[in-house]
Amino acid sequence: MYTKHRAGNTPAGRGAPSPSVALAAMMFAVAMTFIDQTIVAIATPDIVDELGLSGSGMQWVVNAYLLALAAFFALGGRLADLFGPRRIVVIGTLVFVISSILCGCVPRGDFALTWLVVFRSTQGLGAALLFPAALAVVVAVFPVERRGRALALFFGVTGALTALGPLLGGWLTDWTWRAIFWVNVPVAVVALILTALARVSDRRRDEKLDVPGAALIALGMGASVLGFQQASAWGWDSVLTWVCIVGGLAVLWLFCRYELRTASPLVRLAVFRDRAFVVDSVVLFFAMLAFVPLFFFASVYAQVSLSASPNQAALYLLYFFAGFALASQWGGRILDKRGARPALRIGCVVGAVGFALWAGKLTDLSMHDQWPYAALAGAGIGFILAPASTDAVNRAIDASYGEVTGITQTIRNYAASVGLALFSTLLTHAMTDNVRNTLESRGVPSGAASDAARGVAEAVTGNADNRQPSGDGPVATTVRESMSAIRMDFAQANQWVFYGMAIALGIGFLCAGRHPGGAVQPDKASQEPLARR
Repeated sequence: MYTKHRAGNTPAGRGAPSPSVALAAMMFAVAMTFIDQTIVAIATPDIVDELGLSGSGMQWVVNAYLLALAAFFALGGRLADLFGPRRIVVIGTLVFVISSILCGCVPRGDFALTWLVVFRSTQGLGAALLFPAALAVVVAVFPVERRGRALALFFGVTGALTALGPLLGGWLTDWTWRAIFWVNVPVAVVALILTALARVSDRRRDEKLDVPGAALIALGMGASVLGFQQASAWGWDSVLTWVCIVGGLAVLWLFCRYELRTASPLVRLAVFRDRAFVVDSVVLFFAMLAFVPLFFFASVYAQVSLSASPNQAALYLLYFFAGFALASQWGGRILDKRGARPALRIGCVVGAVGFALWAGKLTDLSMHDQWPYAALAGAGIGFILAPASTDAVNRAIDASYGEVTGITQTIRNYAASVGLALFSTLLTHAMTDNVRNTLESRGVPSGAASDAARGVAEAVTGNADNRQPSGDGPVATTVRESMSAIRMDFAQANQWVFYGMAIALGIGFLCAGRHPGGAVQPDKASQEPLARR
């Protein structure tokens, strides 16, 4: 049941909402979360040096944000429905930016690691509140016939902002690494001002918050994502890895059982009865296996195999995002006119071909020769992301846009964690085999070559830089003399990763064929923009 005259609804005389201003406000708001995904990686060496953190400690700083993001996305979407998306956008923005300020103010000393982990976690919480609510606002203020193009612009611009992270991070770190967190302050101020100017009203639900469900999904998502994240460090043969993954999945199963029995569930699982929604979600899953991990693997490849600086690596990624941004707009128009299925099938084919051709060019070790294939791969993801996400949201039960957005974003983040874990393992194994063969061909004994290869693979895949192994022993000397060959070894290892991304999109194409097709035809009430109700 929806209320019409509660706090947060449009007061008399407040004026009509402005969809374009609302769209701009939401893009500014979520820009912080997209940039933050990549900007911290550039400053990692400086943070470690100044605060005296260990490599594993810094990994927890990175993981804390991603774990909180994955664990609380569904809760964020539900809160947007219960209390109004505009209100949750404001709260999420404030939580995110205050946490960012505190991350930048971390003191030196023994308390530094705890400080960063805590406030990176609250940053992730703020982002989990912010993103589904922001997307719900965009969905709400645009009528269904304009929604595809609006969300295409939303996803195209905000997705492309991810590429700014390394560029902005490199520039800010030259001043102080703390500025990578403080840069969120002016962005948040602009977002809050535009949100007020947009005059977006809130629709709220008179329902209870499913606290047990929120706890179960947070525990299940957090545990399973932690297992995938730490698989490369703990090892796939570690009991702890599988306790986290299997235990987390078991808790998620319990969550589903509980949700089917409760009167006011956190997630209305009945939405999965809609075949189109299921297909949208599955295609998003396979697309995200490639999309988010690409930031890491392409950046490391550029710095290791192409000897590029962090800023040059960011420019390398811009080829991908050029194709992504253009195809996002095209995909939105296809969705509005013909529905999601054509856009999904085109995107999967274009993306699979792009990643496969890109993989074949990695061993040329030329950044400029690769741009057509990087742009093609980006175009494939661009065709998929906005149409699949928009079509899924359009099929929301009882116009529960925040809730459905929470579901799709949870799926996307889960896929990103799985992709990073699987492709990292694949890359490390391929890199180890390649380097071992290179060293053995240069006279290094098999046992010593294997040990050195593992060390090189872990160093390169864990921290992209141009440092060479130290020491005066024959193995260390051979490794240093073999660095040009090792750069080629790394390029060849990355080919397996990029081919894997192409295969993921190929599977996505097979799934897209199951989409029933056609555009969503909601009833008259659901076509009416939320702010006018």
